[in-house]
Amino acid sequence: MKLHIFKYDSFRCHARLCIEPAIVHKWRNWQSEMLEQLSRRENVIVGGDKRADSPGHSAKYGSYTMMDLATNTVVDLKLVQSNEVGGSYHMEKEGLKRSLDLLDARGVRLECIITDRHPQIQKYLRDRNVTQFYDVWHIEKGISKKLDKICQIKGCEKLRKWLRSIKNHIYWTAASSTTGPERVAKWTSILNHVQDKHVHEDPNFPAYLHPQRISRDKNKWLSAATMPFYKLEKVLANKRILKDVAKLSPHHQTSTVEAFHSVLLRFTPKNVVFPFLGMLCRLYLAALHYNENAGRPQATSATGKPIYKLAFPKAKRV
Repeated sequence: MKLHIFKYDSFRCHARLCIEPAIVHKWRNWQSEMLEQLSRRENVIVGGDKRADSPGHSAKYGSYTMMDLATNTVVDLKLVQSNEVGGSYHMEKEGLKRSLDLLDARGVRLECIITDRHPQIQKYLRDRNVTQFYDVWHIEKGISKKLDKICQIKGCEKLRKWLRSIKNHIYWTAASSTTGPERVAKWTSILNHVQDKHVHEDPNFPAYLHPQRISRDKNKWLSAATMPFYKLEKVLANKRILKDVAKLSPHHQTSTVEAFHSVLLRFTPKNVVFPFLGMLCRLYLAALHYNENAGRPQATSATGKPIYKLAFPKAKRV
């Protein structure tokens, strides 16, 4: 086509001298204003999570996102290189540490932080005396994977009828409870419910709250001395699971952080290698784009009805 196009070296020169400094300047100005507003609020609830630049355990970069869950805006982004901390496993802790140091330096008073169940993060926040809650989806996903495997065992097929109810139960437990013991009591009550028992020994949750119903399917109930119930109890009453259920988040979840990470794929695809500054500027640009569109209203049709888009991922069974 005989088109005259500038060379890659010319593009890098313009990016280094103009584009990248402009992005960093814009982000720092916006972040300074946002942190000033957060410092005026008494209790701030944030969510944090790490995103690696490649799948697996061989990531070079790890970006840690800190989001204000009340306003659904990205407050801070920290990019950590694996050779800074001795491996990709330690990048999440270092990103969280840097973000919390920034919030402390700007006078932001945290009520709590909502994260996943990373062991390093649990210990670090406990030592730093920061209240931590767990995202419900991460725990539900882990339990569902274990129960799916159990349902494939011969003689345990009956458990598949309870999978959806157990998933709903963990979300209800988190949303309807105010204390850790109450969450544990409501969570373990499902073991009585699957036996058609609706009165419980724990005083934190002595009886069911739903209206009494007569079941049409009598075969769905489990018996205490059977293998399906034993396998179910072994998963749901596990000591670590009970400890984690006590810290389920009653406020917000990190689904908005995951949504931002999906936006990041458009700016920093995992199949493309970027230099450190190039990666950092793309993260800032994605955060500015996300924050600008965070408060957009629901799209509507010409008649005023909300418009939705249905997506069916190939990796999931629908």
